[in-house]
Amino acid sequence: MTHQWRIDFRFYSGLLLALLLAPALAAQRRPLPTPASVLGFEPGADRKLPTWKQVTDYFTALDRASPRVSVRTLGKTTLGRPFLVAFIADSATLVNPERYRTIQRKLADPRLRTPNELPRLIADGKNVILITSSIHSTEVGGFLTPLVLADRLARGETAEAREILANTIVMLVPSLNPDGVDIVGDWYRATVGTPSEGNGPPALYHHYTGHDNNRDWYAFTQVETRYTIDSLYTPWTPQIVNDIHQQGPNGGRIFIPPYMDPVEPNIDPILTAGATSLGMAMSWRMLGEGKTGVATNASYDQWSPARQYSFNHRGVRILTETASARLATPLEVPFSALGTARGYDARVTSWNFPALWPGGTWTVGNIVDYQTSASWALLAEAARDRRAWLTSYAALGDRALAEHHPWRPGTDVPAAYLIPKAQPDAQALARLLWTLQHGQVEIRESDGPATAGGKEYPAGSYLVPTRQMFGSYANALLERQRYPNLREYPGGPPKAPYDVTAHTLPLLFGVEIAAVTGPMPAAGNPIAAVAEPAYRVPGLSERAGKRIGLYRSYSASMDEGWTRWMLDVNKIGYQSVVDRDIRAGGLNAKFDVIIVPDQSVGQLTRGLGNSYPDSRRGGLGADGAKGLREFAESGGTILFFNEASEYAIEALGLPVRNVLAGVRQSDFYAPGSLLGVEVDRAHPIAAGFSAPVPAVWFEDSPTFEATDPARVTVVARYQAAGDPLLSGWLLGGDKLNGKAALVEVAVGKGRAVLYGFRPQYRGQTMATQPLIWGAIGRGATP
Repeated sequence: MTHQWRIDFRFYSGLLLALLLAPALAAQRRPLPTPASVLGFEPGADRKLPTWKQVTDYFTALDRASPRVSVRTLGKTTLGRPFLVAFIADSATLVNPERYRTIQRKLADPRLRTPNELPRLIADGKNVILITSSIHSTEVGGFLTPLVLADRLARGETAEAREILANTIVMLVPSLNPDGVDIVGDWYRATVGTPSEGNGPPALYHHYTGHDNNRDWYAFTQVETRYTIDSLYTPWTPQIVNDIHQQGPNGGRIFIPPYMDPVEPNIDPILTAGATSLGMAMSWRMLGEGKTGVATNASYDQWSPARQYSFNHRGVRILTETASARLATPLEVPFSALGTARGYDARVTSWNFPALWPGGTWTVGNIVDYQTSASWALLAEAARDRRAWLTSYAALGDRALAEHHPWRPGTDVPAAYLIPKAQPDAQALARLLWTLQHGQVEIRESDGPATAGGKEYPAGSYLVPTRQMFGSYANALLERQRYPNLREYPGGPPKAPYDVTAHTLPLLFGVEIAAVTGPMPAAGNPIAAVAEPAYRVPGLSERAGKRIGLYRSYSASMDEGWTRWMLDVNKIGYQSVVDRDIRAGGLNAKFDVIIVPDQSVGQLTRGLGNSYPDSRRGGLGADGAKGLREFAESGGTILFFNEASEYAIEALGLPVRNVLAGVRQSDFYAPGSLLGVEVDRAHPIAAGFSAPVPAVWFEDSPTFEATDPARVTVVARYQAAGDPLLSGWLLGGDKLNGKAALVEVAVGKGRAVLYGFRPQYRGQTMATQPLIWGAIGRGATP
């Protein structure tokens, strides 16, 4: 009796305290701030963009005022800004989020629930929706629309708003790139009223990756990617992801799925069908609201896991792409200026583009309106069909563990992949294991000897089963891709993919693996988490020696950003050099090696145009070419990556020609593929190269033939006959036969090293990075 009284006393004391404090708490929570009350303008006002501090100030104020909103800081960005997420739901849900996260985990993984538990989990669970926005910071509507959505959810009292709040948990990320909000915003505010108004900044809008920050969803190189994966995807595994983007101004006003072909074959058809169904429902609703210019089944495909992590982790990805203005400056788009996009013509009615936009003024306010309308339609549909979404979500886990692959019957999906522990590059092996585990892939060790690919491997070898919760994701990253041979029309030119076509980690990292095509070998429990290995280059990391200059164009190159990231994570010292530095000459006094990242001849030569300030215009020009030539002739080493090699051939007058120059795409095409090469491992540049299957990343790349063999040394070449394709898509591969992929050319006392590929592609090609370190080692030492 006494014990029961103590419990009741505590309960009623707590209740009384809550009742006493309720008026004060309610007073603290009123009134709800509006975005305009914090920003000083309405989101979508012409020529107005907020700072990241204003965005965070608004969400902080909303968190304090609304019981429906809980804002968390996940960490600091690359440049030190707070990275936020706002959890938005009914206040009764937010009181106990851990309960719903537990339900979500049990729905996702049938191993965690009892046989009779599923009906209750579906009855009690919520449709968890992740909304991500503004990863590409010139898509400025992306950091305005989340303010409008949050405000509407926080104060909504309609039956539809209450249904959304009751049936969903919304994780709203106001920007996946907070640094870019200020990089773009500061530039825009400084240039309003000048000829540069509405142009993008003369710098990458992510410190390292620029636009490629949305290509990091399986490599996890950037801190912002990791916050999103580690704090949102992994603990919550959302049913739906709404990824808010913008596109060019001269097509439709917005794209909504379904996607175009091809579909990555490892994605469960339930998710593909879910994206199609939800996207069409959103389109239907927006058309009913009077929106025009809505395109579906157009422009964007469902292929690479580099930009659609959710499709490989139980979540339907609803990408929306809204037409852009000139940042926050209005744009006049007459109907006659509208054109064709992949899959439709913006001036012609079709089933997937049923309502024409008449043309006219397009503003940032229109962008916010369309984005908000699309996201609200998604939320309303997801809330209304909560039970159906949770039912199909639970089925995904059962299918992942099915004995026979439920949607690739009779195919060559292996039982597992075997990864031997004895590898020539231990760092690459550790990076592969860490990368797979970071994407929630289970790795085991074989109990005894195991056979794969006709070879026996010792007990204790690593095994990656494909029959596991995210086995299809593992298969996508470990198998070799065979992109379909799609044409614009029968016998016509190739139909360009939206992005690249290959993502085979063992080839990218330079690690030996083998597919187990028979029964799954006996194996133990999943291994413990592998610690992330440190990036390190023997002889270069944390060493004062080679004086390295890294060329940085004001016509900002993502490849330059990735090169800078690669040098930074490996702790290799360098100095950025810009156009005026190279045009000034005298480079040997400062550098032993200069790196020119991948960039077109025109961008390198001419740089930015007349709409930019004088200090940013002009490119390298004739004086820059002279400065580089004199640097090499006086003993310097210059590394030219990919397309920059074509600039080197012209500017330095090298005795090399690009055999693919002028070749039509219908005769040769390789849109981001992995190709096999033969490497002269005795050459000093290849001294550290150890990949068991030599592969290079070929994307808009040149291929070389020497016109003066006495000055040219071939370090890597394509096979003399046959198809060099290892993964992805390649047409006309015979044009590469016997040609060079990597050459060293004598220039006076120095040398130029031409890479007919991207040796540090998106921070992923660990296999070919040693070819950079070897070339740097060839540079003169002061």
